[in-house]
Amino acid sequence: MKVTRRDDGEVYKAVDHHSMWGALKVKEGDDSMRTVVSLSHFLPDGGAKMKPSSRERVYFLLRGSVTVTGDKEEYVLNEGDCIYIGPNENRQVTVNNNRPATMLVVVVRTE
Repeated sequence: MKVTRRDDGEVYKAVDHHSMWGALKVKEGDDSMRTVVSLSHFLPDGGAKMKPSSRERVYFLLRGSVTVTGDKEEYVLNEGDCIYIGPNENRQVTVNNNRPATMLVVVVRTE
């Protein structure tokens, strides 16, 4: 078992994200065999560009509002909403309105 406290976690900037910073809470290889858990904090103009990943992802929105766009679909997430993104699915994140957004991100290596 491992506990990560509120103010714990390695701060990072994710590749292909803008106006965003994250706090790594569970690190693959050190804390887990295949799972990463982080908090992503986005400024009002923040987001992530469209791209796929070979890993499964779950976004749980804790604060604010974001739009998650795939190849053919678009979902608006508000506080308390959750979305599952399967391996190799394209996804893009855009912050809605002029408020910051915070999401819990769970990433699982599938291979």
